[in-house]
Amino acid sequence: MPLPDDPTICPRCAFETIDRLATSPVPGVWDVLQCRQCLYTWRTTEPARRTRRDAYPDQFKMTVADIENAIEVPAVPPLRRAG
Repeated sequence: MPLPDDPTICPRCAFETIDRLATSPVPGVWDVLQCRQCLYTWRTTEPARRTRRDAYPDQFKMTVADIENAIEVPAVPPLRRAG
């Protein structure tokens, strides 16, 4: 669900449309957020270097061109069977 009143922007790509994926069972403790553009996902309780654009490491910031020219999105490997 979109966060219409939340001024949060993506720490990684600065996109302004963020979705809330999950919310703490205890109201107001934490949310899990995801950027609609680059799919970066973070918990609101993580440190500023993971949650705020101004504190996010420059070497990991992305532009629209970076996203469009990405070679591939890594596949999720199959689950291991219990042995």
